[in-house]
Amino acid sequence: MSIDSARRVLRIEIQAIQELLARLDSSFLRAVELLLACKGRVVVTGMGKSGLIGRKISATLSSTGTPSFFLHPAEALHGDLGMLARGDALLAISYGGETEEILNLLETLKRLELPIVTLTGNLKSTLAGASDVVLDVSVKEEACSLNLAPTASTAVAMALGDALAIALLERRGFKPDDFAALHPAGRLGKKLLRVEHLMHSGEAIPRVSPDTPMPATFHEMSAKKLGMTTVTTSDGKLAGILTDGDLRRLMEKHGGATLSMTAGDCMVRSPQIIGPQVLASEALNLMEKKKITSVVVVDDSKKVLGVVHLHDLWTLELI
Repeated sequence: MSIDSARRVLRIEIQAIQELLARLDSSFLRAVELLLACKGRVVVTGMGKSGLIGRKISATLSSTGTPSFFLHPAEALHGDLGMLARGDALLAISYGGETEEILNLLETLKRLELPIVTLTGNLKSTLAGASDVVLDVSVKEEACSLNLAPTASTAVAMALGDALAIALLERRGFKPDDFAALHPAGRLGKKLLRVEHLMHSGEAIPRVSPDTPMPATFHEMSAKKLGMTTVTTSDGKLAGILTDGDLRRLMEKHGGATLSMTAGDCMVRSPQIIGPQVLASEALNLMEKKKITSVVVVDDSKKVLGVVHLHDLWTLELI
């Protein structure tokens, strides 16, 4: 019985969204243009379940490049109207279009000349009549078995809010780097981090010249604690690298004679390198595929910019 009920709910909500898809028209395009032209913030408002949907839509707008905040319409009437400013735009959600708390905001909204986009199931409502753009989120029935609790209607409103947010994202040319900048602590943001933000740079880079004696090379590797060192020319360009593994193989082959050599004698001349704009996840995949623990970050001229270590990437939990 429970499975049958769940399937019925999902069928009704899927059907409601399919019907929304079929009636999308130029009103949606006008709403996108109006919100895109907003010089301030997109202020989202709604009461009850519509308010909860509004909070989610506002959060999605903000995280995809459209500055937004949620304004509780009842709180607005008790001081929060001061959060509104000329240049903002209002996105109102009211299925019946007669939500008293939102209607009571209209005088202030008109005084501030805020354009209004409304998501409603009643195109003849008071709120629809006062709006610049009206988007139809009506449903034939709610998924609630009593046809009372907002279910299909809230699903449709949320889906349309997502559609607006993504349409605005695309119009703004919002890129993965922009998304990462707004999600620095989240899993998605971590997957979009560039190695330039993670690499050991400046004085933290292990670095010796080709003519550096091996004892001094050992010291540099030990001091920087990355299990390797870059070998660079006088102008900072990469000549090669030396790793702990390379040193073990050298000692096995040459024994104590290794100590009389230079970094240039011992270095690997064609190591793995990456650019600073490579994604952290790509760098991790490269190191695991090549079975190496570090990779040198260089610019187009092969000047050393930094070193990324495998442990730095593991701590990000990129997988």
